[in-house]
Parts: sequence; structure tokens; C-alpha cells
Amino acid sequence: MFSTIRAQHQGVDVCINNAGLAHSELLLTGKTSGWRNMIDVNVIALSICTREAYQSMKERNVDDGHIININSISGHRVINYADFHFYSATKFAVTALTEGLHQELCEAGTHIRASCISPGLVETDFFSRLYPNNNERAASCLEAKDIAEAVRYVLSAPPHVRVKMLLKDTF
Repeated sequence: MFSTIRAQHQGVDVCINNAGLAHSELLLTGKTSGWRNMIDVNVIALSICTREAYQSMKERNVDDGHIININSISGHRVINYADFHFYSATKFAVTALTEGLHQELCEAGTHIRASCISPGLVETDFFSRLYPNNNERAASCLEAKDIAEAVRYVLSAPPHVRVKMLLKDTF
């Protein structure tokens, strides 16, 4: 993917990591394959894209880029759904990785910024795929445009402002 971006657009100035995957896998009885899949998508893929985006910026001397991780409120507190605990663990990892990225970017002396947007429930097919027989919708459910607006806000902050975390609790 990054070589195609390099060929068609010279590289990446902004990376928005928006992958998120959950399986209904309990801690006591869950399948290892489901856990691994969540780690691969929610943690490893995000880390690979972050590394590649940073390398693209560094190669082209982009010092004002931005890496934004779309996380989850589940990455800040464990939600009271038994089959969500492992998913929460992967999102706690995203919180830690974003803070670690911020520290590494500061240590590197770059002005590239790292931000984390952590919404609660967003009206997407995420929950309908996880719970296909549940037609309920949370009253305070966010829409995709709300997340897009949060991204716009983070990207439009003045260069000297680092928006590290934005949270919206809907649970």
C-alpha cells in the first residue's frame, strides 16, 4: 500500500489509522484465532502503518505531518460487556502506542504530531457485524461525520498545539 502511495502521490503527510475489529470472544472461553485477529488488525497493522507513514515523512523531510489513531473509549476504560474485554485490551494498546509515538516524535526533535481520537459508539456496521441480531441503537450514538469533524479539528490545530487525546463517551 505504501509503495503505491509513494508511486502515485510521492508519500504520506497525514496518516489516519482507522482499523478496528472485534470478535465476540470471552477471556475464559474465547478462541485464540479471534484474539490473534484482533491483535493483528487493531495493534500490529496500526503499528506497521504508523512506522511506514513516519518513514515516508522522514524520507521527504516532512516535518509537519500528523498521525491520527482512531481508537475507542474502550481503550481508556473496560466496557461492561463480557465479550468486549479482549477488544478493550487491544484498544488500551492503541492508547499506549499513541503516547509512546508522541514521546518518540518529541525525542526525534520532529514537529510531526500524534493524536488519538477515542469515540464511544459510532453508527457504523461495526456492531451490526458483531451482534447481527441486535437492532438497538444507543440514544447518544455518534455518526461517522462526527468522527470526521474531530479529525478536521485535530488537523486544523495550530502547529504549536498538540491534541493528544479526544474522547467522547457514549456508553
